[in-house]
Amino acid sequence: MDVAVGFYEVFQNRFYNSCLYASLGHASPRGTPGIRHVHRKVFLPTYGVFDEERFVERGHEIHAFDTRLGRATILICEDAWHSIAGTIAALEGAQLILVPSASPARGTGMDEEGVRLPASVVRWERILRNLAEEHGVYVVYASLVGFEGGKGFPGGSVVVSPGGQIALRGPLFEEAVLTYDLDLDELTRARADSPLLADLEVNLPHLIKHLGKRETESGKRKRAAVKFDPATNGASAQSAIRNPQSAIHIVGKGVEEGDPLQMDCELARRWLVSFLKDEVVRRRGFTHGIVGVSGGVDSSLTAFLAVEALGKDNVIGVRMPYKTSSPESLEHAQLVIDQLGIQSRTIDITPAVDGYLQQVGDGGGDPTRRGNVMARERMIVLFDLSALHKALPIGTSNKSERLLGYFTWHADDTPPVNPLGDLFKTQVRALARHVGVPQVILAKPPTPDLVPGQTTEGDYGISYDKVDRILYYLIRGMKAEEVVAHGFTPAEVAKVQGRLESTHWKRRLPTVAVMSQTAIGEFYLRPVDY
Repeated sequence: MDVAVGFYEVFQNRFYNSCLYASLGHASPRGTPGIRHVHRKVFLPTYGVFDEERFVERGHEIHAFDTRLGRATILICEDAWHSIAGTIAALEGAQLILVPSASPARGTGMDEEGVRLPASVVRWERILRNLAEEHGVYVVYASLVGFEGGKGFPGGSVVVSPGGQIALRGPLFEEAVLTYDLDLDELTRARADSPLLADLEVNLPHLIKHLGKRETESGKRKRAAVKFDPATNGASAQSAIRNPQSAIHIVGKGVEEGDPLQMDCELARRWLVSFLKDEVVRRRGFTHGIVGVSGGVDSSLTAFLAVEALGKDNVIGVRMPYKTSSPESLEHAQLVIDQLGIQSRTIDITPAVDGYLQQVGDGGGDPTRRGNVMARERMIVLFDLSALHKALPIGTSNKSERLLGYFTWHADDTPPVNPLGDLFKTQVRALARHVGVPQVILAKPPTPDLVPGQTTEGDYGISYDKVDRILYYLIRGMKAEEVVAHGFTPAEVAKVQGRLESTHWKRRLPTVAVMSQTAIGEFYLRPVDY
């Protein structure tokens, strides 16, 4: 057996993101068993969710090496996104390119056959097919499966033939062992049909000879040849921009032309169910989950997803009414509990809330204060029942509420796992309808039910349909006037922008005075924190 294994490597007193190739077992005609090659990742993404250069050094070489399967090259993740990497591999005689990857899924897209996939998976497959087809090589792509820090790694590993066709594809969001028989004669046929590599081999010496040079033209200054310093890996020491933010935003096919919040609900359901399975059970070691069921669409959807991920016998729904709570909310919460067939508890928080307020001399007081006490008391109940039942609390806050700060700090957004936190309210509604949340819950106006007659949109002074779309544009860096051009009034945009900018503190951990070289969240970080 031959194996390729990704690992963090210490080499010459430096850390690298590396992958080794080893032959195990008896000696072969091509050499003795052991490690044949180590590739150190060359291109380190340091933008968006990535910060690789904080942890590892760049590799500087790409080489092909002999194996029992033929001549191979390893490219790690982003290495494969740069066409020059595949070109170097092919020119060194590679017949097989191995691409291990830990690339989190983002967006929703559609492949050429009309299959809905994460948009990042669609882009990966396009890159891999181009890599194989241009150079007439096999490409084997091994994609991480599972969740780390909320980032979903989708699997969907593929084998791409030298003709650029996907010969084998693994399942999404599931572990699998895939096998495929390589036929190196396919390389011969592919390169005969499309002799691009042969053309490159002929022309490359001429192209390199003139690289960075420019012929003198009449009246124009001759540009100096580009010089590459091996010590800096070709990077200019005077570069003003070292790690620019990526401008790439991956969206689904046709999204920008139509509804920017459109998503594939079935793909989203599978994605979030896989997230809960992985995060609750495998990573945190719980078999049970506990959900505060309010009778609203967010908690209802969370309960539905939790049941599919953990099983109905492993989910506990908790109703936590206060004396002013709407009877309708209690009824709708019970409707969800009954439909799902889950265990339930009903805890009246009135004595605890009123007892506290009376003790501080404010039995009726400020409704905002009372609402915050109610929200925090509900979290006390949820976390205490979590300890009692050995069940992990599962959060219900959506992206719209989190961006607008429409929650009580250290209350609503406290549970350690939240499947809905990156879905706008309108997307929550669409997914809830897809999974079968009762229509009576979908149809009613959203409310935190802290004050009789209170509605969320009434507090905002603007509908969710508008709020979500304004937020969508603002958090992608659009200026207010650009958002207005999408069909909103300046007052609507200003209202949403004001809430977004004034509540950023609620979305962060407490600010700590930094006094050491090991401050948590500043110096003490793990790669998964990104």
